Amino acid sequence: MNKKRILSGITATGKLTLANYIGAIRNIVKFQDEYESYVFIADLHALTLPIDPNKLKENKKNIYALFIACGIDLNKTTLFFQSDVIEHGLMNWLITVNTTIGELSRMTQFKDKSQKIRTSNGMETIPTGLLMYPTLMVGDILLYDADLVPVGADQKQHVELTRNIAQRLNNKFKTDFKIPKPYIPEVGSRIMSLSDPTKKMSKSDINEKASIYLLDNPEVAYKKIMKAVTDSEGKIYLSDTKPGIKNLLSIYSSLENISLQETEERFKTKNYGELKNEVGLSVKKFLTKIQKKYDEVINKVDLYASCGAKKAQILANKNLMKLMKALGLKNESE
Repeated sequence: MNKKRILSGITATGKLTLANYIGAIRNIVKFQDEYESYVFIADLHALTLPIDPNKLKENKKNIYALFIACGIDLNKTTLFFQSDVIEHGLMNWLITVNTTIGELSRMTQFKDKSQKIRTSNGMETIPTGLLMYPTLMVGDILLYDADLVPVGADQKQHVELTRNIAQRLNNKFKTDFKIPKPYIPEVGSRIMSLSDPTKKMSKSDINEKASIYLLDNPEVAYKKIMKAVTDSEGKIYLSDTKPGIKNLLSIYSSLENISLQETEERFKTKNYGELKNEVGLSVKKFLTKIQKKYDEVINKVDLYASCGAKKAQILANKNLMKLMKALGLKNESE
């Protein structure tokens, strides 16, 4: 029986955090045993908003190595840089001409991000890439004819757009693209900012003390945990009214692979200092382990990525040619 194909991507816009690992990478590692897994570092998507070229170059290489360090097996998963597979650019245009401005401008993420840009600079200087971002994502998904696409709530609408466009192409041009389904992982631990536990931990947070980065010095990460914002009650239990404590329990639960309830039970008689120390030690142990593997593979990224791109390109080219023939750009015999 053929495995279903799953396509996962992560944008190369910042340094990976512990939240990226717990919320996404950990699941991607699990997928490779159950699905035919394609994973890409979305460096073309990273250009949607201005980014320093040297920073982009550094980010993408680090992310590739960290994926392997966190458990991606290159014998099970095709891991590649989006820009190494040139079919993404052409597919993007073929999708663009089969999409309407109305569809794109209705995207919630476009409205939210463009509003923030307008608010911050007071001018209508919204990058075209922000509007066109979904067509690139639709192209990504159809290039690999994915059955499933893991996404967070903010990207689900883009998968729905992909479904609509796939059906449109199939109906109008008699193609046979799969209608992909968004894969919404079971609700797990949502890792929050260490300085404001009511907000998500983010790789783009300007306050570096708010996030644990996967390439943080383990001792520095330990100190960040020890300084994490909690509350003044002094009691350890799970409650939405205690976001700082819940966040620390979530981190420990995820890294030690035990339930939140078991974690709560383990710490309910401890004080905040003891909790922070145990969480800090767990984070330290995890970072030390993955950074050892990272150091082993970082200088091999170019070789590994080249091999991944060649494998990805075989499937991407096949699906690009299918659409080009359907649109009259190629002869059936080509």
